[in-house]
Amino acid sequence: MTDKQWQILVNVINGETLDPLPVGFIIDSPWLPNWYGIPILDYFSNDDLWFRANIKVIETFPEVMFFPGFWSEFGMCSEPSAFGARCSFPQNEFPHAHKCIASVEEIGRISKPDPQTDGLGPLILNRLKINRKRIEDGGHKIRFSVSRGPLNIASFLMGTTELLTALLTHPEEIHAMIRIITDYLIEWHELQKSSFSDIDGILVLDDIIGFISEEQFREFGLPYFSQIFNRNVTIKFLHNDANCMESIRCLKEMGVNLFNMGYEADLNHLKELTDNQITMLGNIPPRDVLAKGKPGDVMRSVRELTVGLKEKSHVILSCGGGMPPGVATKNINAFIQALL
Repeated sequence: MTDKQWQILVNVINGETLDPLPVGFIIDSPWLPNWYGIPILDYFSNDDLWFRANIKVIETFPEVMFFPGFWSEFGMCSEPSAFGARCSFPQNEFPHAHKCIASVEEIGRISKPDPQTDGLGPLILNRLKINRKRIEDGGHKIRFSVSRGPLNIASFLMGTTELLTALLTHPEEIHAMIRIITDYLIEWHELQKSSFSDIDGILVLDDIIGFISEEQFREFGLPYFSQIFNRNVTIKFLHNDANCMESIRCLKEMGVNLFNMGYEADLNHLKELTDNQITMLGNIPPRDVLAKGKPGDVMRSVRELTVGLKEKSHVILSCGGGMPPGVATKNINAFIQALL
């Protein structure tokens, strides 16, 4: 992200209304490698190809803010690997972290990893260090520390169904696990920020908060997310493209000021529920319109969204969730052209 783009983002967070409205997308390994024309495994295993894919998309769409920008990651394996999860990396499919906690009784054997040495974290950080000069020579900076959220990571360690069940049957054990994961994440974000002085934002991605009630979120989510977001940075960005209605009223209490939701949520309604204090990143359908639609479908959806907005401050136009697989260049151009 360039200095100009960062200032635009800060201005929107502070309530400035821009015309045309800014455009931004979360992009990572489910979309970027194949758009660039390489297998996903090549993207993960080759620092140069990773850089070239990221710089190519930025140069192709200079009007767009890409979040978090030069995202160094290994899909959903990034954080679970630090806790001992076995990770599978197919040639051109999404990687997968396998469960490593077979029962609630096994939670007691996990301990807090060291983000400097454990799992894939050191490789994630070193990729950014290796490419830092090229990133900055291109006029960009590393702006965000990034991680999945504690509930998301817990779901990979023990399974989603098992986690959601244990919230009801073994709350003390689940609190203990989330506490360990949260302590690790706080250290992981601190390490990222201390490694790159230009980091002034945090991005946390967690869809599991969309599968629990507001009461459960206030018990098992809010205290931990609030600690993670309690950082001296300007942008505090949360992604949850599952149901957000049970947690939406908690965003301000969590410290969040930028939110990416699922496509079924109505922006006007979300803005009302948050008193138009949280900047919304969304919200056309990602798969059925942005990926599978024709350019005319994309333009129509974007225009309907913008015309229907009752209040255009605190909005960055995007799709609901991250950029899905299969989105073509022509459809991204159509998205941009719809605002001109």
